[in-house]
Order: sequence, then structure tokens, then C-alpha cells
Amino acid sequence: MRLFLTIIIFFVLSNSRAQEGVPIYFDYLTENYYLVHPSMAGVNLVGGKLRTTVRKQWFDQVEAPNLQTMTADVRVSERSGIGLTLFNDQNGYHSQKGAYITYAHHINFNDDIVLSKRPYPSKYDEIDQLSFGISLGGIQNSLDQTTFDLVDYDPLISGLMENTGYFNIDVGMSYVNSKYYAHLTVKNLLFAPHDLYGDFEYNKNRDTTNFKRFVASLGYVFYTDTPWSFEPSTLFQYSDLTTEKSIDLNFKAYYKLNSGRLWAGFSFRNSLEGAEYIEVSTGDIKEQTLQLVTPLFGIDYKDFVFSYNYSHQFGDINFGSGGFHQITIGFNFLRGSIECDCF
Repeated sequence: MRLFLTIIIFFVLSNSRAQEGVPIYFDYLTENYYLVHPSMAGVNLVGGKLRTTVRKQWFDQVEAPNLQTMTADVRVSERSGIGLTLFNDQNGYHSQKGAYITYAHHINFNDDIVLSKRPYPSKYDEIDQLSFGISLGGIQNSLDQTTFDLVDYDPLISGLMENTGYFNIDVGMSYVNSKYYAHLTVKNLLFAPHDLYGDFEYNKNRDTTNFKRFVASLGYVFYTDTPWSFEPSTLFQYSDLTTEKSIDLNFKAYYKLNSGRLWAGFSFRNSLEGAEYIEVSTGDIKEQTLQLVTPLFGIDYKDFVFSYNYSHQFGDINFGSGGFHQITIGFNFLRGSIECDCF
């Protein structure tokens, strides 16, 4: 039993260290790069965005990972934007809850900029903007040990609900114009020790509590003389602690309607390092990389947004037969009445 509990704690601990703060999945593709990059708070020329996302993994598993996020960001002046992020991330016995507040400073290089009602750049906009952002977050980590078997004594098992909290900072910069964009963000900038798992000396070591994650994004929008437009993009992540690297390759196609647009696309996430495992039947040591394919679709109707995506994991080693379901609902607000030869 002690071995079993130790294995549980090991996996929970590993996952929690890899996912400190808001996990990055694919909800940023619902016109919500602010969820990843603080410099995108209030990036719209007028008004703001509200996005709520629910993600559930492995419906056939009890205590499967699930995530809920809510973001709101708005332009409050010619050069300033603010934002708020709330999240709840649960994975088995371990969970995280947190909130981030954001300030972004925007520098426009085009004096004749056209204020647009659109919550995303269009070929009619004259966006030419450099942005800098900072987010301050408060995170609470919890480990629920109330259902652990305490028959065999283990000093790491208290049988209680253990909680610990800390603050952290994300900083980033973005460049956006009417056709392309680029973002760079450093997440979890601060050293963040916590003693949730009872290993005080280990957690006080800066080398093992360095949760910094570097995130870079690039994208380009191809407009046509038809209702269609196309957007390839990519997102790269690097974890400073584990040196893990992954890349997302994304493609979206949009079809313009009288009161909004339909869109669909896919994302392919590939980890650049693999994890070794032993093939039971042969005893051979093999390696498997994380590979996710995610088809997605959505509709923007007036001020409302809805999207759904489903992620399928490839590889010989998979936990559970189900995939990863994610739904996002959004609303664009305070856009005002602005005349513009666009949506």
C-alpha cells in the first residue's frame, strides 16, 4: 500500500510541477491569445472580450483531469488595456485554483488608425501595434489526502486536505498588424517554493522550483476577394525546469457571414522529447512523444462566440480510451457604435 501511495504522489507531484499556473491547451485559438500572452489584454481597438472554457479529459475515468477558465480583457484608453483570468484545474487528488490581473501598454505606429467593431483584425483595419503586458497571479495548490488509506503509516500522508499558496508573474510582448502577429511571453517568472508534498528541503531548492515557461507565437492571415480567409499559426513552449519543448502547428479557415463568420481548423501538438517506457511483451526500452491532433470549429454571431474542439492522443501508451473535449463560449462587449466599412 505504501508503494501504491508513493506512486500516486509521484505522478501528482510531477504533473503539478509541469502545469503550474494556467495549462496551455487550445482555447487560445478561440480569438483568446490573452489567455497565454498578457500583452494581448485589451489588444482590440475598442471594447473587450469575455471567454469561458470547460475542458474534460477521459470521460471513462474517475477523477480525470478537468479545467475551467474565464478571461475578460478590455481596452480602457488609447494606450492601455486590462484583463482578468480565473481558473480551476483538477487532476485526481491534486488541484489548482488561481486568479491573474493584467495590465498591457499598447503603442500604435499608425496615426490614421481606424477604430473597428471587430473583435479580431480584418483587412480593413489599420492595426500596427506593439504591446507589453504583465500579469500578477495568486495560485492555491491543494492535495486531498482525506480518502488515502492510513493503515500503513507514512510520514508523507496526513489524511487531511493540504493547501498552499503563492504569487507569480507573467510578462510578455506582442506585435500585431492587420495580417500577421508575433508574441513572446515568460510565464511563472518568480521563484515559487511550496511545501505541499512535505519535502521542505527539496522545495526550497531554486533549481527544483523554477517553473518558468517560455511561450512564443507566430501567425499570418491570408485574405481573399471571396468570403474566405485563412490563418496558419504556430505556438512554441519551453519549460526551464524540465527542458521540455513542444510545438503547435495550427490552421484555421474562416467564412464571412452577414452577421458574423463560421470557422474550422485543426491543431497538431508535438513534443520534441520523448518519454521512455518498457514494452511488456519484449522487455525492450522504447520512447514515445506526446502527439495530439485537435480538430476544432466555431461560430461568431454578432457579439457571441461558440467553439468546440476534440483532442486525440497518438501512441502505443494511452491512459483511457476517451479523448479531450473542450467547449468555449464568449461575448464581445463595449464595442460601441462605430461606422466602419467592415463587419
